[in-house]
Amino acid sequence: MSDARREKLDALIAAGVQPYAYGYDRTHTAAAALESGAALQGDAHGDVVRVAGRLVSWRGAGKTAFAHVADATARIQVYFRRDALGDEAWERLNWLDLSDIVGIQGELFRTKTGEITVRVQTIELLAKSLRPLPYGKEEIVDGIAVRHSGFADAEQRYRQRYADLAVHPEVREMFRARAKTITAIRRYLDELEYVEVETPILQPLYGGAYARPFTTHHNALDTQLYLRIADELYLKRLIVGGFDRVYEIGHDFRNEGIDRTHNPEFTMLEFYEAYADYGTIVGRVEGLLVSAADAVRSVPAFAEVVPQLRPPFKRIEWVPSLDQALGASVMSMDHAALRNTARRVGIADIDTMSRAKLMDELFSELVESKIEEPTFVLDYPVELSPLAKPKRGAPGSGLTERFELFARGRELANAFSELNDPIDQRQRLEVQAAMRAAGDEEAVGVDEDYLRAMEYGMPPTGGCGIGIDRLLMYLTNTHHIRDVILFPLMRPES
Repeated sequence: MSDARREKLDALIAAGVQPYAYGYDRTHTAAAALESGAALQGDAHGDVVRVAGRLVSWRGAGKTAFAHVADATARIQVYFRRDALGDEAWERLNWLDLSDIVGIQGELFRTKTGEITVRVQTIELLAKSLRPLPYGKEEIVDGIAVRHSGFADAEQRYRQRYADLAVHPEVREMFRARAKTITAIRRYLDELEYVEVETPILQPLYGGAYARPFTTHHNALDTQLYLRIADELYLKRLIVGGFDRVYEIGHDFRNEGIDRTHNPEFTMLEFYEAYADYGTIVGRVEGLLVSAADAVRSVPAFAEVVPQLRPPFKRIEWVPSLDQALGASVMSMDHAALRNTARRVGIADIDTMSRAKLMDELFSELVESKIEEPTFVLDYPVELSPLAKPKRGAPGSGLTERFELFARGRELANAFSELNDPIDQRQRLEVQAAMRAAGDEEAVGVDEDYLRAMEYGMPPTGGCGIGIDRLLMYLTNTHHIRDVILFPLMRPES
């Protein structure tokens, strides 16, 4: 808090001015006021408007002053004259600071330099800023105001996202693009008659993915619970219950490291369709991505950035692609051979990795990281896919009907022909439980309630998960996940 600003606040209160208003009746946003005055020429008088926003610039000279007021849509110049405001109101301008939020009423006109401006009749203080926003410096380049940010430290921008948004309009555009993406996804699935549902975030047993969970304790029930790592098992319970097409867009949580593509709290879309397989879901994903890309492209800041997506996307197979990268058969390697290969490739912390984890790390390092154009990778080993059906027509291959979609070295989607054989499912979960008991914190346990649901009979089902954050990173060519999450998790400030 600034001492000088606090003194001005006290002076305002002493003068009977309410420094924090209850509301303001706007007639125009800044953008609408600019549009209203666009046709003004010469000394013509425009509409009387009421606009509101932050004071972002100020320059005074004698008995007149110019300023800019910015709201969520644009910034508009305002013009003060002492004789128009009166002496008392003019003197109170001295108690204003940059970043204060004000309401302005006045007539539109065009200045001699051509800028549409509000000739101020009245000004109301709506919120006194006790801490200046880090706007930085502004200069005029070819007649255009160019602001050099005073808020360049990335970590502080993530910590103080409110200030980041206030001084960087382009950051607001990112989150408008995010909102449009989610709206487009919902519209796409709704039109295919999927039903949006909500499933538990607090779960007695985590599952549906391969990850370490966050744990918590419920006092009234005196039981340990987990924040969900995936929505899958509850959504498939709904398929058993008679919903043929369901989806959920919600937050999942994984107790893992933080890097440019991982945040412990993230947004996931999962959708499931009865009587479909992973071949059907390929088409759904292609259509969904095209819809999402069109939505992001509609935000002017990203119109030239969004990749042109033209289905059908490229397809490759998991085993042949990794075999080619290794120059050897991955499926024939035992645990020791995989560990030696991973060590040779340079993968760290391999001594406690399971066979499945080693295979996954090798693929990520040698194949996934090199995929640029949208590519479906098909038919994963069963060790990596405990919830997917075996590859049809390939008995004994150890493969499943699963695909992942990658682009620019990032996973965008993960889908299965869902396993609906409860006996096979129990055996696979028991293998996972044994891995967990042996120390693999990412392996899941046996979910007896889910198995009971499957025993009632689950129709053939195709299912898919898409990380919204990574999808937005891809569509906006953004390189750090923190840039697409409003409030990413950060280390505590010391």
